[in-house]
Amino acid sequence: MNKNAILSCIVFFAMMFSKKLFAQEQPFIQLGIKGGSSLNKLNTELADLDDKYAIGLHVGGMARINFGRAYIQGEALFNKRKAALKPQGQTESKLKWNAIDIPVVAGYKIYQNQELNFRILGGVIYSYTLNDNLPPLKAIQQGIKHFDKSNLQLTGGLGVDIQRFTLDVRYERGFSDLNKSFKSKPQAFSIGLGYFIF
Repeated sequence: MNKNAILSCIVFFAMMFSKKLFAQEQPFIQLGIKGGSSLNKLNTELADLDDKYAIGLHVGGMARINFGRAYIQGEALFNKRKAALKPQGQTESKLKWNAIDIPVVAGYKIYQNQELNFRILGGVIYSYTLNDNLPPLKAIQQGIKHFDKSNLQLTGGLGVDIQRFTLDVRYERGFSDLNKSFKSKPQAFSIGLGYFIF
């Protein structure tokens, strides 16, 4: 084997090795889009009011900063939330409200390789209510006319990354009441699918 062939083999294997190392390194900053669904419940303290889960939707963007296995992720989501209320002896009514949610979570990749990550995460959500559509229920009208604009929630869950795709399953719990005169710390179970563009 001549020198040129040996040199070509060395260059080829060096390129393959460097490509493999690069593929294993995750970018420091990742940007993407995500959307999903949630099951929402108000958790009222009124004895004559039965609250139930209802399905909502969300869509928005996300940014993740990686520190090896640890990471911090921020999101900006437009959220169409719903919840159901059923007073005793009356038919069920739906509450609907739109909000801008800003979740900020810290996570850790409990399993990590080139193609697959399993993660745990926890953090807070700042929610700003854009508008609300409250039902004409006496139990609601006596307490509030509108939700407070700003609310805080706690969140935690599990996630998985498959190449550029990411999937999160989270539990959310209100840290503050939706309204000072209407004691309700809402809770939700959410699932979100995202894709990192960069």
